[in-house]
Amino acid sequence: MQIYEELKARGLIAQVTNEEEIRDLVNEGKATFYIGFDCTADSLTAGHFMALSLMKRLQMAGNHPIALIGGGTTMIGDPSGRSDMRKMLTMEDINHNAECFRHQMERFIEFGEGKAMMINNADWLLSLNYVELLREVGACFSVNNMLRAECYKQRMEKGLSFLEFNYMIMQSYDFYYLFQHYGCNMQFGGDDQWSNMLGGTELIRKKLGKDAHAMTITLLTDSQGNKMGKTAGNAVWLDPNKTSPFEFFQYWRNVGDADVMKCIKMLTFIPLDQIEEMEKWDDSRINEKKEILAFELTKLVHGDEEAEKAREAARALFSGEGDDASMPTTEVETGGDGIGIIDLLIACGLASSRGEARRLIQQGGVSVNGEKVPDQDLTVSADDLREGVKIRKGKKVFHRAVLKTD
Repeated sequence: MQIYEELKARGLIAQVTNEEEIRDLVNEGKATFYIGFDCTADSLTAGHFMALSLMKRLQMAGNHPIALIGGGTTMIGDPSGRSDMRKMLTMEDINHNAECFRHQMERFIEFGEGKAMMINNADWLLSLNYVELLREVGACFSVNNMLRAECYKQRMEKGLSFLEFNYMIMQSYDFYYLFQHYGCNMQFGGDDQWSNMLGGTELIRKKLGKDAHAMTITLLTDSQGNKMGKTAGNAVWLDPNKTSPFEFFQYWRNVGDADVMKCIKMLTFIPLDQIEEMEKWDDSRINEKKEILAFELTKLVHGDEEAEKAREAARALFSGEGDDASMPTTEVETGGDGIGIIDLLIACGLASSRGEARRLIQQGGVSVNGEKVPDQDLTVSADDLREGVKIRKGKKVFHRAVLKTD
C-alpha cells in the first residue's frame, strides 16, 4: 500500500483539492509540504500529534516537510474555534516558544540539508508594507466570502476584531510566499482550517495563473483534535516538565473505549495489518489495546526507556505488578507525627486550595494506598511516607508522596 492510500486507510484525510495530482506527488515522494504551528505556548500538546505523525509518515515516504513556525501570525492570533481573543505575546516569548517547538519536533522529523526545514513566517510577514499588501493581496479576497468562512463564525457571535479578521490573509500569504521561495506545492492542516487554507491556494492561482500547482489537504476535524489533546480542560503537553511521561501515558491509557482504535490507526506507526487483527480482538481485551496505544505514543515523544517506566508504573497501579518508582512523586515534610490529608493534597499539587481539597474528599474522589479517604481528618503518618504512599484523585490522576529527608 502506498503512502497516500495508507493515509486514507488510517482515516487521516478529510478534504482535498486536486486529489489525483496530490496522490501522485505524495506517492512519488515529490511533495514539498508545510504545516503551520503558531507559538502560543512553550510546548506542543497531544493535540499536535496528528500533524507531527503525518509529517513523519510523509518524510519516511521521501517527501519534504516544512514546519512553519508562526512568529508573524502568532502576533495576530488565529480566531478558529475561539470564543475570545488570544493572549498577545511578545516577540521574545514567541522566539522562545519556537525554539521549544523545534526541540520537540526533532523526535518526529529529521531536519537538515535536503530534509525537513523549519521556517519562521516572521521573516516575511513582519516586514510587509501594509499598503502594498492591500494592493497585492487584499484585492484577491472577497469580504463576503470571508465572512461566510467557518473559522470566523463563532467569533462573529461575540465580536471579531479587525486584527483577527486579517488572519486568513496572513495565512494565505504564507502559502503564496512558500510556493514562490521554497517550491512548496502542498499544505496540510486541520479541517477547521479549510477556509484559511483554500485562501492560500486561490491566492496562488490568482497571482500566478491557473497552471500554478498548489494543493490543499485537510486532516482531522477540530473537534477530534480537541478531544485528543485535552483532558479535564487542561492541555496534555509534550514537554516532560509540564506533563510527565507517566501522566502522558496515563492520558492515553484512559481514552474512551470507542476512540481507542481510531487513535491507534491515526497516531501510531503500527502496521495496518496488525491493527486489523487488533480490531478483531474480543471486548475483554480493551485495556490491552489502551496500553498499546499509550506505550506507542509515549515512546514516540519520550523514548523507549521512559515509555517502559511509565508502563511499569501504570501496571503497578492497576494490577499490583511492576515498579511504581516512575510515578509523579513529591517529597513531603512533616512535623514528625505525619501530615493531614488536606495539606498532603495541596503539597502534591492535587488541589489548589483547602476548599478544593475538602470538596474532593467529600465527593469520595481521593484514595490513599487503595483505600478511599473517609473524611478530611485523616493523617498520613511519617512512617507511611517513608515507605511511600500512592494517592489517587478521581479515576485518572495518580501521585506518589514520600517523606523528605535531609
